Amino acid sequence: MSRQTINKYLTAIRLRIVELSILQSAPLVGQIEVDESYFGARRVRGKRGRGALGEAIVFGLLKRGDKVYTEIVPNCKSTTLQRIIKGKISIEKRHSF
Repeated sequence: MSRQTINKYLTAIRLRIVELSILQSAPLVGQIEVDESYFGARRVRGKRGRGALGEAIVFGLLKRGDKVYTEIVPNCKSTTLQRIIKGKISIEKRHSF
């Protein structure tokens, strides 16, 4: 097998894993914790504020003792994060603290 063939098969397998995980992901119910973290480049001297240039922002939802959902987001604006929260948390149990 050539390298290209192997890469093609691995890509198909990865895409199928994503499809199955989306199908199995039910909305989170109960007390859910939300947080964002920055991964990647080290802090650049002199840079202020959140996230140095080149860092990936990962937003996560956690139901303690059960499931975790993470997503790489382009920014930490409230509209971006609220869209994810509304899509992943069951409506009848949504509270803000």
